[in-house]
Amino acid sequence: MLFNSYIFIFLFFPICVLGYYSFLHLRRDWLARVFLVGMSFWFYGYFNLSYLLIMVCSIAGNYVFHRILSRRQDKKLMIAAVAANLGVLFYFKYFDFFLSTVNSVFGSSISMRNILLPLGISFFTFQQISFVVDTYRGEVRDCSLLNYALFVAFFPQLIAGPIVNHNEMIPQFEKIGRERVQWEMIAEGCGLFVLGLAKKVLLADTFGAAVDYGYANIEVLGRADAVLVALFYILQLYFDFSGYCDMARGIGKMLGMEIPANFRSPYKAVNIVDFWKRWHITLSRFFTKYVYIPLGGNRKGKARMYLNLMVVFLLSGLWHGAGWHYLVWAVTQGALYVITRFWQRCREDRSVCRSGSASDRSSLRYRIMTIVSHVLLIAYVAAAEVYFRAESVAQANQMLLTAIKGPVQKISTELADCFRLDEFWYVLKVLRLDNMAWSRSILMWLMLAAGIYLTMIGPDAAERMKRMKYRAGSVVVFAVLAVWCVLTFSEVSIFLYYNF
Repeated sequence: MLFNSYIFIFLFFPICVLGYYSFLHLRRDWLARVFLVGMSFWFYGYFNLSYLLIMVCSIAGNYVFHRILSRRQDKKLMIAAVAANLGVLFYFKYFDFFLSTVNSVFGSSISMRNILLPLGISFFTFQQISFVVDTYRGEVRDCSLLNYALFVAFFPQLIAGPIVNHNEMIPQFEKIGRERVQWEMIAEGCGLFVLGLAKKVLLADTFGAAVDYGYANIEVLGRADAVLVALFYILQLYFDFSGYCDMARGIGKMLGMEIPANFRSPYKAVNIVDFWKRWHITLSRFFTKYVYIPLGGNRKGKARMYLNLMVVFLLSGLWHGAGWHYLVWAVTQGALYVITRFWQRCREDRSVCRSGSASDRSSLRYRIMTIVSHVLLIAYVAAAEVYFRAESVAQANQMLLTAIKGPVQKISTELADCFRLDEFWYVLKVLRLDNMAWSRSILMWLMLAAGIYLTMIGPDAAERMKRMKYRAGSVVVFAVLAVWCVLTFSEVSIFLYYNF
C-alpha cells in the first residue's frame, strides 16, 4: 500500500488511528499492539499476499533464533541465523542476477527464474539480522513475540526504512498505553506527514517525469539536457526517499512513536564523508556496526581501514540492487570517500582541518573554498548517481558522455514540458505569459530553483516543524498543501526505494 494513495489516506489510516486510540482509551494495551500488527500485515499484504507469507515466515524463524540465543550465546547458531537471512535475501534479490552472470561468463543458457522481489525485503532482513546479532551479544533482553512482530512489521517504516534498532522501537512498544496522548506530537506528525507527502507527489514525481524522459531519449539529448537530467535525478531521489521517511516519521508521531531520522540535509555537505553522515543514516549505521567494526574498523592500520571502507561501499551497492551499474556506483562513492579520509588523516589536526577556527571560518578564503567544495561534491554525486539510475553501465556511460561531449543545442522542449503542471500553467495563461518564447521552460527553472533552495539552502522538513508556530495561517497552509497533494494522486508513481 502506498502512503500517497486514496485507500491509505481515506480508509486505512483513519481506521488505524481510531482503532488504536480506542483500545488505548479502553486500557487494552496488548490489544492495541495486536491491532497495530494486524494493520501492518494488511498494509504489507495489500499488493500481494505472498509477500505477507514470506515476511511472516521470516518473523517466525528469526524469533526462534532470538529465543535460543537469548538463553545461550552460540556463535555458530548466530552465524547460521545471519546466513539464513542473507540466503533468503540472495534468492529473491540476486539469484537471477547470479544466473545471468554465469551465462555471460561461461556462455551457458540457464533460464532465468524471474523471481518476484518482495517489497522492502532488504529493509526488514537487515533489521532482523541486527536483532539476532544483538541478541547474541547480550544487548537484547527477552522480547515477546508480539513486540518482535511489531518491531519488524510496523507499517510506517516497513517498506522503505529507516532501518531501526531494537533499542529505538521496542521500549516504545512496551510503553504503549502507559503515557498520556501528546497532542503536540500528533500535530507535529500531521505537519511532517504533509511536508513529506508534498516532497513526494509535488516535487519528486515532477522531477521524475523529466528524468524518465531523459533516460528514454538519451540519443536526442543535448549537452545541457543531459546535465539537467543528472541534476533532476539527485533531486528526485532525495525528495522521494526523504519524503517517504518524513511521512513515516509523521505517522509514527501520530501514533505516539519516535522513528529515527534518516536524512539531515545531505546536499548541504561539503565533502563525501559529511555527505554519508547525512544520507541514509540508518543504513550507514548498520554497515558501521555490523560490517566495518567487525572487520577491524580503523584498529588494524590505515591500509586495512581503507579496505574495510571499500568493502562497506561495495556491500552497500549490492544491497541497493543486483546489477553491475550498482557496483560501479559503489566504487565511485567509495573511492572518493577513501581519498577524502586519507586527506583528512594526513592533516596534523583533523578537527581543525575540517572546522577551522572562528576567524578562519569568517574569512573570504574559507567561504570561497566551502562554496567550491560544495559545488564539486554536488557535481560528483550527480555524476555517480547516473550509474544508480541507469539500467546498465552502458546506458550510464552514454548519459555521461552526452553531458560531456554531446551536441551544444537548446534545451529540449519535451524535457521542459515535463514540468508543465496544469495548476501553474493556468496561472501563466491568466497572466498572458503562455505565448512568450520562454514560457515553456519557466516552470522547469522555477522547480529547479525551488529544489536547490530546499535541499541546499533552506531548513529540512524536521527543522521546519521544530520552528513551527501553530496558528490559523499555518493550519490553512498545511490544509491547502494536503488537498493539493491528494488531487495529484492519480499521477504519482511508487516510491523509488520500493525497488531496493
